Amino acid sequence: MFTPKVPVNDQPTGQIIPLTNTAAMDGHPHAPTDCYCRHQAPAAATSRPTVQLTPGSLALLVGGGTAAVLVVGTVLVSLLLAVAITAGALAIVALVIRSLIHSETKRR
Repeated sequence: MFTPKVPVNDQPTGQIIPLTNTAAMDGHPHAPTDCYCRHQAPAAATSRPTVQLTPGSLALLVGGGTAAVLVVGTVLVSLLLAVAITAGALAIVALVIRSLIHSETKRR
C-alpha cells in the first residue's frame, strides 16, 4: 500500500526517460553523473546553534515552565480535593443510613 509505483505507459513512445536527474547543475557544464573533474566544494556555513538563547529568552523559558508546572499542580490538587470531599460525603451518608437502619431494627 505504501510502496511507490512507477507508472506504466500503455502505448510506448520510444523515448527513454531516465529515473535520475541528469540536467547540468548551475555553473557545471556537464551532468552530475559524468563529473570526473575536481571542483572545490562550496564553503560550509559557519556552525552555530540553531536556537540562540539570550538571557531574556532564557528567563522567559524558565518563567513559562514554572507557570506551566504551577497550573498543572493546581489542577491536580483540585481534582484530588474533589475526590476527597466526595469520599468524605459518601462516608457520612453511609453512616447516617446505617444508623437509620440500626434504629429501625431496635424499635421492632
